[in-house]
Amino acid sequence: MNTLTVRQAVLSDLDALVALFDRYRQFYGRESDAGAARAFLSARFNHGESVLFIALEGDRPVGFTQLYPSFSSVSLARIFVLNDLFVEASARRKGVAACLMSAAVAFAKAVGAVRLSLSTAVTNKTAQALYASAGWKCNEQFLVYELPIPTQAGL
Repeated sequence: MNTLTVRQAVLSDLDALVALFDRYRQFYGRESDAGAARAFLSARFNHGESVLFIALEGDRPVGFTQLYPSFSSVSLARIFVLNDLFVEASARRKGVAACLMSAAVAFAKAVGAVRLSLSTAVTNKTAQALYASAGWKCNEQFLVYELPIPTQAGL
């Protein structure tokens, strides 16, 4: 039986993260583009713009989560957005996602954050059940609005 480990990712994990991140994007209906995935993740590492955790089953990468730092003006404190969470199909239902989320929570606490937030599709009942079982609460106080900003070449 392989041991599951979760740790904060470092730049030497980039190849493994690119493969996972590309499959994550495909899960959400995007075309495979490992080059764009590498450029995106490299930029996050190089500019310190996110914190990534990687899950390994033995030495095989099986999942990741990515946190983006932000701040709450009302709370006058740091918060994080858990923007990405992905587990390979072969590793699902083994506690990998829960371990990744636990690592994210421990990190947020360690750096003094007062909140983590995330969003998921209203149809993603499996993820919603996981979040609820881990103590996350669905925000019923605020609506979230988005405004797509058109870009050149549809990026």
